[in-house]
Amino acid sequence: MIGDEGEQIGVMPPFEALKLARSKNLDLVEISPTAQPPVCRIMDYGKYLYQQEKKEREAKKHQKTITVKEVKFRINVDDHDYETKKNHVLRFLDGGDKVKATIFFRGREMTRTGLGRQILERLIKDVEPHSIVEFRPRQEGNTLHAILAPKKTAAEREKEREKEAKAKAKLEKKLAQDKDKDKAVPEKQPAAAAEVEVPTPASHA
Repeated sequence: MIGDEGEQIGVMPPFEALKLARSKNLDLVEISPTAQPPVCRIMDYGKYLYQQEKKEREAKKHQKTITVKEVKFRINVDDHDYETKKNHVLRFLDGGDKVKATIFFRGREMTRTGLGRQILERLIKDVEPHSIVEFRPRQEGNTLHAILAPKKTAAEREKEREKEAKAKAKLEKKLAQDKDKDKAVPEKQPAAAAEVEVPTPASHA
């Protein structure tokens, strides 16, 4: 038997344990039924359930659900469209998601699967600093795809963002201090022109 403060009370008959719990307006909860004898604890069971739910909600807040975002390419993609889609890939990776880069081949395009592979290999190389390759380009039917995962963990990205925010705040504080110093320095007044006494010419008799 364990008391409501966590203290060991010892072995007692169930009816006495229940009586003790009721005398404190609390509940008697069996926490280890398989033990010999079973272990019970006096507690506020409603409060306990509420605290457990609160802990679970807090834990979920800090969990990052990793999803797979798909970015589709065509074998005749131009440079502008390629850069746009590459930026989508980088944004997804930075957000902690995996990316499935896919190329669909239609009709006669199936004879140019090598070109599609070149596009995906180019993408893998371009985003290499931000990703790791989970699956290199592989073909399934008329589809060629590769799967990329973020190189940094969610914790590492959060730490990096905090570091950048601190550096930015430090720089802004320094700039504000420099600005205040400039205001505190009095402006130099122009030196007054020295008065020069001009001798009066002597009059001749």
